[in-house]
Amino acid sequence: MKKRILLGAAACLMMACSLSGAAQDKGYWRASSSTAAAITGDIAISEKKLTINFAGFVIAPIRQLSAAEVAAAFDADANTAGSGSLYRLNVPAAKRFLHHNTLCGTADTQWMATYVEDRTLHVTFFSGPNAPVFTFDGIANSTDLCGTFTYVR
Repeated sequence: MKKRILLGAAACLMMACSLSGAAQDKGYWRASSSTAAAITGDIAISEKKLTINFAGFVIAPIRQLSAAEVAAAFDADANTAGSGSLYRLNVPAAKRFLHHNTLCGTADTQWMATYVEDRTLHVTFFSGPNAPVFTFDGIANSTDLCGTFTYVR
């Protein structure tokens, strides 16, 4: 009887850990990089919304990013990088944030990729109708890459 209870508790713990790994970018994040401090300030990510400077934008999770894709997008070590997430969103080019800055200049922001490393969140925004290509060449040659921002908890 005790073995069953222990086995059940272990299974629940494993499921809880796997669920938290998928949602590790959720929550309130403080701007850490100079880019984040100058443009977005602090952000919050929930299941269905990204909040930047008190403005909310609907997000839709598209897929998980592999370790190789995270390495290409965020210059992380492919051997130790975990997975990231790709989201679809629409932030109009006319939307101004801190210091009257925009996320993607004169283009609408269409994509957001996230990657959590310890207590640090890396976020990259992209414009363009097509999903970004997460290879080293794809990122290096992308005309849709808007910027990379760093946040901490």
